[in-house]
Amino acid sequence: MKKLILSAALLGSMAVIPAAANTTANANSSVDRPQIQVRIGNTRRVRRTRVVTSTRVVGYGRNRYRETIRTTYYPNGRAVTRVISRQRIGWGRG
Repeated sequence: MKKLILSAALLGSMAVIPAAANTTANANSSVDRPQIQVRIGNTRRVRRTRVVTSTRVVGYGRNRYRETIRTTYYPNGRAVTRVISRQRIGWGRG
């Protein structure tokens, strides 16, 4: 019984000694790293309003129109679509 307890204590001490050696090595390497990080420039993402102009062909009644639309995308996720101009391009849908 005494031999079993003695061998368990020896194995346990062997496991603790290398773990203690690793912690001292990590402590020494942390001295080499700086504690302050300097970032140059604007680190914040600037969210701006984005405006996109596009055209589409739509049919109202018997006529077809080319609409120029302006879509404004706001930073909060809202989008507003406005018709800037509408020109008739033909009769019917064919």
